[in-house]
Amino acid sequence: MKQGKAIIFSAPSGSGKTTIVRHLLDANPGLGFSISACTRDKRGRNEVHGKDYYFLTPDEFRHHIEQGDFVEWEEVYPGNFYGTLKTEVQRIWDQGKAVIFDVDVKGGLTLKKYFGDQALAVFVRVPSMEVLEDRLTMRHTETADSMSQRLFKARFEMGFEDKFDVTLVNDDLEETLKQAEKLVGDFLA
Repeated sequence: MKQGKAIIFSAPSGSGKTTIVRHLLDANPGLGFSISACTRDKRGRNEVHGKDYYFLTPDEFRHHIEQGDFVEWEEVYPGNFYGTLKTEVQRIWDQGKAVIFDVDVKGGLTLKKYFGDQALAVFVRVPSMEVLEDRLTMRHTETADSMSQRLFKARFEMGFEDKFDVTLVNDDLEETLKQAEKLVGDFLA
């Protein structure tokens, strides 16, 4: 693969990384979004294959694993895979853009290891677990079981914050977005 720059935003689910990444994409035409592959169902009609995710069957996903097609992949929950296809990263670099990722914590650490100094790895966190639980509840997408799983996983993921290049606390969204723009601008300069 031809090497370009990579910007990785990772966080426990509900921390706001997707909102931050979308803002950065709107603010900076030199960034290209890495669309992840996954095996989960679409969340409503708004999610589009090839725009939000590449929605694959578990068998399709496993085939790509066997072929070595992923930069990173993970079984996030039993039977629920997420990953970054090498072709997706190359597509963005071929456009002359830096690739930006919106991935979970484990995926972020794997990407940072893969790209090394060519990557900026940002850990996004909320001020407290209570705030995180409130944000997940407001989504109205979680069952009691899935909420419990996400909070358990979030507590675990918080332990990896120090493995990232920088932490961004998402308390005041407007301020967080300004800080994110500065981090990315400085890294790409």
